[in-house]
Amino acid sequence: MSTDAAADLAIRLRRAAFNRALAAGDLAAIGPLLAPDVVLVTGTDSAVLAGRKAQLQAWKREFAAPAAERNRYVRTPAAVTVSAVEPVAMEQGEWTCTVAETITARGSYAAKWRRIGEDWAIEAELFVTLG
Repeated sequence: MSTDAAADLAIRLRRAAFNRALAAGDLAAIGPLLAPDVVLVTGTDSAVLAGRKAQLQAWKREFAAPAAERNRYVRTPAAVTVSAVEPVAMEQGEWTCTVAETITARGSYAAKWRRIGEDWAIEAELFVTLG
């Protein structure tokens, strides 16, 4: 397997782990997937969550909602482009938010991943609400 293919697979596996952690409301599983200085720009109001701690606090608030009323986010990667010159990669795809199995919002996203040691971590994410 080429280096690019291995990185692509590793990032897709980490994205799947992130989706599983969101579905389970598992903060402990989300933390290691985020770089310490991760930045997230939300899709609707462009709120900026700067740093792992801020993002985990936001997820903790989301997970506090009763299960039947909780937003459930899924990111589905369409493409992963690995840099040939730096230990970074760009993931692009579609996201959905569902409540009680009804899609309440959807859109596009881009995520910048950075290889830190042996693992890939999300360094930045930008979401756009399209529907």
